[in-house]
Amino acid sequence: MSTPAHPYTAPGTGREPRRSMVMCAVIGAAVTAALDEIVFHQILHWHHFYDRSTLGVGLLSDGLLHTAELLALVAGFFLYADLRRRRALAPAHALAGLFLGAGAFQVFDGIVDHKLLRLHQVRYGVDVTPYDWAWNLAGLVLLAVGGALAVRARRRSAARSVA
Repeated sequence: MSTPAHPYTAPGTGREPRRSMVMCAVIGAAVTAALDEIVFHQILHWHHFYDRSTLGVGLLSDGLLHTAELLALVAGFFLYADLRRRRALAPAHALAGLFLGAGAFQVFDGIVDHKLLRLHQVRYGVDVTPYDWAWNLAGLVLLAVGGALAVRARRRSAARSVA
């Protein structure tokens, strides 16, 4: 007696494209958060995650961000290892997810954290306009690459299931 296929399993492959994409999107967002935190918060000292209070609160907010990104990385890599172990990883979908997650974090941070909530700016003491444009355009490029990779992965997966 065979077990029924998982609802997210691509027909005839045993791979799980949706889970592969989501899992790598979590990893992509966590890696981008880590790069932001390491480069802009720690090395350049341009800002903290929350800059509207004391330095101590800013450092605490950085620590909480760092904790969240590490938890997301660990969870993402455990899920990645599980997919690999079960031979269910869909590599093309996973790569798309990595870029989509990275771009989503970048755009969310640039629009929601920087502009809507005003938790922090990219940099202080300068005209932030070029920094905002660079930040958000970088996120949009990552999203566009991820979207193109996702479309290509979906088309190839569909072509394989028809053949």
